[in-house]
Amino acid sequence: MPVSYLDRGEGRIAYEVTGTGPLVVCLPGMGDLRSVYRFTVPALVDAGYRVATVDLRGHGDSDDGFSRHDDVALGTDLLALVEELGGPAVVLGNSMGAGAAVWAAAEAPDRIAGLVLLGPFVRDPDLNPAMNLAFRLLLTKPWGPAAWHWYYQKFYPGRPPADLTGHRARIRESLRRGDHWRSFVKTTRTSHRPAEQRLDSVHAPTLVVMGTKDPDFPDPAAEARFVAERLRGELLLVPDAGHYPMAEYPEMVNPELVRFLGTVHADA
Repeated sequence: MPVSYLDRGEGRIAYEVTGTGPLVVCLPGMGDLRSVYRFTVPALVDAGYRVATVDLRGHGDSDDGFSRHDDVALGTDLLALVEELGGPAVVLGNSMGAGAAVWAAAEAPDRIAGLVLLGPFVRDPDLNPAMNLAFRLLLTKPWGPAAWHWYYQKFYPGRPPADLTGHRARIRESLRRGDHWRSFVKTTRTSHRPAEQRLDSVHAPTLVVMGTKDPDFPDPAAEARFVAERLRGELLLVPDAGHYPMAEYPEMVNPELVRFLGTVHADA
């Protein structure tokens, strides 16, 4: 599908739309691309949905030059895209994309019909200062891009997709474009407190999907239960999956996504 662009004043956000029917918007996490949903989109289109996949600010085909890269900024992009495409929408948010989706659902409940939060960051991780400093040093040039390229594969501890090498190569090439590396680093230095502060204001139906071996969380199952309980949502734990359960085990995740979307629209 051709790439489209949403003008956000400071720059443009890139997105693709496939299919017809009720709108679903897919947000990736930091350091990733909209193609992380490459195994998700066909299943949702076949089920009768119009699916938009988005590149975050300073990622993929989206522009650099934005002054903010946090959950709130991404949430405003999400709401603007839903308005542009004609909502309401169910939002699939992975990693920090989940934080942006939570903020948007609290900010404009009329535009967000439901949430699917995959490997969700909706609050700041409990990192000690030494670990935080180590992470910042890891992402420092000249070794930062190579370090991220190496580390990214650790997010797939179960059954990495056969095309993971190609996907990682696309990410690496993306981070070489323009000022994308600096945009990515800025994204890593944001806080998820705005999302956590809005959790109790979210009333959209929610499905939380978490890999039981997600390396981003000391106890992935406990974090998933926390999110699901706060949002009064459903929970799907994917055995052996890491931070991208929809890419490692699409045969487990996709049927649950289709089922959940059906319940959202049945209750609308």
